[in-house]
Amino acid sequence: MEYDFIVVGGGSAGYAGARTAAGHGLRVAVIEGGREVGGLCILRGCMPSKTLLESARRFRVLTRAAEFGLACDNPRFDASAIIARKRRLIAEFADYRKGQLESGRFDFFRGRAEFSSADEIRISAADGSLTTLRGKSFLIATGSHISKPPVPGLDHCLTSDDLLDLEAIPQSIIVLGAGPVALEMASYCRAFGAETTIVQRSPQILSGSDLDAAAALDEGLRADGITVHTGTRLVQIEKTGDGMCVLFEKDGSAITLHADCVLNALGRTPASEGLEALGLETANGRIQVDATQATSIPHIFAAGDVCGGLEVVHVAIQQGEIAATNAAARIGRYSGKLPRMDYRLKLFAVFSNPEFASVGATEAELNATGVPFYTATYPFNDHGKSLLMGEMHGFVKLTASRTDGSILGGVVIGPHASELIHEIVVAMRYGATVSEFAAIPHYHPTLSEIWTYPAEEIAERLVTVR
Repeated sequence: MEYDFIVVGGGSAGYAGARTAAGHGLRVAVIEGGREVGGLCILRGCMPSKTLLESARRFRVLTRAAEFGLACDNPRFDASAIIARKRRLIAEFADYRKGQLESGRFDFFRGRAEFSSADEIRISAADGSLTTLRGKSFLIATGSHISKPPVPGLDHCLTSDDLLDLEAIPQSIIVLGAGPVALEMASYCRAFGAETTIVQRSPQILSGSDLDAAAALDEGLRADGITVHTGTRLVQIEKTGDGMCVLFEKDGSAITLHADCVLNALGRTPASEGLEALGLETANGRIQVDATQATSIPHIFAAGDVCGGLEVVHVAIQQGEIAATNAAARIGRYSGKLPRMDYRLKLFAVFSNPEFASVGATEAELNATGVPFYTATYPFNDHGKSLLMGEMHGFVKLTASRTDGSILGGVVIGPHASELIHEIVVAMRYGATVSEFAAIPHYHPTLSEIWTYPAEEIAERLVTVR
């Protein structure tokens, strides 16, 4: 069988690519080799984790009831009921995606895919049958899997997959890593009373984020009762008679911690196994692509975690769409302007307590490229709506060009950060200057009006300089 576009992987990037290619009139096949259909986001990532975190958020509200003159004595939770709700919702999301893949817009195959050449792929089904497909173009969207660095005893740890199905909250947990998964799962466990400790290798949590933002988030996590160790080197994890033991070094000293369980949240690794025969150019396991999502073999494209860029769903979807359109152009089925990935916005969010969100360039990135900029912040503890809400930790930060006032980035640490950041996303997407943004009316009292303060401060600086 021959197709115009063959997609390997039925997750967010793969489905987006298949849908877009079909829209261009291409004959499309999708191959999914996972035990379940749906992809990482639906099955073991964004959706299940946010379902649990929503239960945690609402439980926190109950525990603070007296602060707002309300009576809610001895609030309780049922971890098994929380997981049951998660399973029901995820089953619905997965069924919907399965229906999309089986809708008939393209051919859907189940089985393990392996390239026999750059133009041919073999599918090994669970029943032992083999199917061979030939393609004019391909999209590799095989995602990623949990990283397991060579730390003795790491196999004894829970993974995020395990924690998302845990029907009892541990009394104590040590979280290895301080990326999004680590911080969200730490906040989830802490909300229900677990003694929670984070052990991070780099000198700050959320490596790569602005130092002041990471410090504010660190402070917020500690205020929530989470212990944070940064600048560490993991030595060993041991299973003991009554739990787990983590040995690490910090500032030249050996430290040993004990807990009921340990969570391996040390990141994810691209699922690029089985592609070696193609000879694609890779770096640290990630398939290298250009701005059109083409690999070193021009008619083979890649999207999502397997190639990176920014391992978040909305980027994976955009990559899949761009790959499909460029594949259509390559085989003469699309003649419009060729789309290219633009990582200028770099939208990112962590649903921890407090939340963290950012868009655009960090200060370190701007300094490295020599771009002159102004930055201004404003704290939530001096903002009307956040004071009314009792959510006073953190701040917003805005960054703009000294040259033309264009907005270069924004950061939020605090209440509803994942929602508030979108004001800056829209402004940057449509090229607003900081002065134009400052002139936008904001209703009072709202959380979103906090952005006007740093915007006005930078706008005044620009006027003074000119």
